[in-house]
Amino acid sequence: MLFHVRMDVHLPPDMDPDTRTHLVAREKAYSQQLQRSGKWPHIWRIVGEYSNFSIFDVESNDELHNLISGLPLFPYMDIHVTPLARHPSDVKD
Repeated sequence: MLFHVRMDVHLPPDMDPDTRTHLVAREKAYSQQLQRSGKWPHIWRIVGEYSNFSIFDVESNDELHNLISGLPLFPYMDIHVTPLARHPSDVKD
């Protein structure tokens, strides 16, 4: 199942710099692990924002929820999920 996911990150401005650095490093490692596994095949930065558009390729809604809620930055994110289906006019179909 494919999902389009928008993630907007809102870290507190007064967050301890060392805590922020550690948290962002954990986020990067976790997200790259999911990318290498094929579960997170696409990620794009949204220019001018601390946000991204991503495509997830997972088996179920529950799997997507578990992966997203496992993100170290999850408590600081607004997340919007859109399930995707093949379009009948897609030339690759």
